Parts: sequence; structure tokens; C-alpha cells
Amino acid sequence: MSIVSNSIINADAEARYLSPGELDQIKSFVSGGQRRLRMAQVLSESRERIVKQAGGQLFQKRPDLISPGGNAYGEEMTATCLRDMDYYLRLVTYGVMAGDVTPIEEIGIIGAREMYRSLGTPLEAMAEAVREMKAASTSLLTGADAEEAGFYFDYVVGALS
Repeated sequence: MSIVSNSIINADAEARYLSPGELDQIKSFVSGGQRRLRMAQVLSESRERIVKQAGGQLFQKRPDLISPGGNAYGEEMTATCLRDMDYYLRLVTYGVMAGDVTPIEEIGIIGAREMYRSLGTPLEAMAEAVREMKAASTSLLTGADAEEAGFYFDYVVGALS
């Protein structure tokens, strides 16, 4: 939930106006909107490149995944793995736009660990895939933008670990 929604819900639950501190937080959130939009746009427009580069790095580090018996063995399973990577990149862009991890939690993390376990997908491999996407993505951003985007990738890694 964004800082705006959260502040309004909390104030309304207490039947009060927004406090000066809450208004300052909202002002800061709004003023950072163009930056968050720019970051999400870079990630979205570069998604194919990011996923391809990160997938290549993952499969170099973890050749067991694409070897016979591996979870990404064969064209179809490799495509499925890359599709999942794209999904997590999309979740990161949602977090960047919201300035909050709530969309990541609510849309994609809740239940993901259990799903991967039931499919026999090694969670450490998915976490490594997200780390590789972080490296590929943050190389396209600079300074504070790379640091902020990195936070959301790290959050996903932590949730998968």
C-alpha cells in the first residue's frame, strides 16, 4: 500500500485529519514520483535484456539447472524459468512505483515459496536468478536510483530465501 493510502486509512480509522508529519511524508512521496516513474520505465523497457542477461549468468553459475534432470532442462522449462524471472522483475517495478514492498508481498510473494517447493524448484536458484536480475538492472541505473531499485530486488531475494 502506498504511503498516501496508508496515511489516509490510518487517519480515517482514528477519525482525524492527516498530521503534519504524514503530510510531509506524502509530499516527499509525491515529489519522488518522477524519479520512481523513470526507474520503473528503464526496468520495463529493458526487461528482455535484463532477463536474458540474468538468465545467462544464472545458467553459467548453475549449469545443473539446464542439465538433464534440472528444473530448467529443455527449451520449454528454460522458457518457464525465464518467464518466472520476468514475473519477479515486474514485481520489482511495482514496488519501485509504489515506493513500498506491499505490492510485491500481496501480488507475488505470498505463497511463492510453497509453490516452488511443491514443484521441486530450488528456492536458492530462484533467489540467485533475482540477484542476477538485480546486477543487470542496477547497471542500467545510477546512484540513488540503483540503490533504491536494489532494495526491492533484495526484498524479493529475502522472501524467497
